[in-house]
Amino acid sequence: FAAVVGPWVMRRRGGIRQVAPGSPDAADPDTYGFARQEELDVRMPGPDQDLLDVLDVVQGTQDWRAASQLLAGTPKEGEVRWQRVQAFAGAASLELARQPGKGGAWLRNWRAESPKDAGGAAVHAEFLVQQAWRSSAAGSDDFRIILEEARTVCGEAALLAPGDPVPYIVELAVARGLGYTPEQFDQLWAKIIDRAPAHMGAHIAALHFHSERWHGSRKDAEAFATAAAARAPQGSLLAALPLFAVYEHLPEVNLVQGFYRGQVVTKAVEGAMYAVHAARQDDPMLAHVRHLLVLFLVHMERWSEAMHQLVR
Repeated sequence: FAAVVGPWVMRRRGGIRQVAPGSPDAADPDTYGFARQEELDVRMPGPDQDLLDVLDVVQGTQDWRAASQLLAGTPKEGEVRWQRVQAFAGAASLELARQPGKGGAWLRNWRAESPKDAGGAAVHAEFLVQQAWRSSAAGSDDFRIILEEARTVCGEAALLAPGDPVPYIVELAVARGLGYTPEQFDQLWAKIIDRAPAHMGAHIAALHFHSERWHGSRKDAEAFATAAAARAPQGSLLAALPLFAVYEHLPEVNLVQGFYRGQVVTKAVEGAMYAVHAARQDDPMLAHVRHLLVLFLVHMERWSEAMHQLVR
């Protein structure tokens, strides 16, 4: 897969910013072997050719069976099942947006023709979550109605696949949208931790809930991320979670020139670099962490280290 820092980047006193194509200050991504931004596949953090092949089949034929077979053969452990559920749900949601009332028919058929298919139920739940966030204003009646339905389908999916953390991970977005109480959230989180204690995707989703933008604070998010990093097993990318907490609370306008050289950012970046170094090179979330590292390293003007994350 390809990664890129930005389509055209220039450095000026006080920071880095993008410039328009054709500008004398523009850097051509092709020169460095990068894909242009418009060519990037943003559906997944990293490569999954099996998924891409199945998506082509499903969307080309509108037959859900290939998706069902792929998810049935995807282990409940690890990150890949969650990523594939998100991708299938996102594909159906975008189809429906392009063709209201018609798009994504393959998912409706999947649920109607195979209601006991655990994969189909999980994709349906995630589809509803994405529909709520994509089509309705947060807090509106429609938004809450769709998320309530998603919560019901999450429960169905969980019953169909005991031991699978994905239905509960899907519910994390429901918890954020509906405003679960701390007690409700802790009960949900316990179910995930029991099934997948080192699931990076789940921790990132939970971090959103704890952020000051939603139902926590900067302090809550930092505490959650730091605790997860401290108990991360060897080789786990959870050691990078504090960097995600920093990203979650970036100031909209950075008025402090030394922000990216501050102690908090530096420590979080070093933790993420350690996590990347110790992780398996086939970890499905490795590319996701590398992408975030590149963003911070570029702003810190640590150019060679940023390039190292991209050129393997």
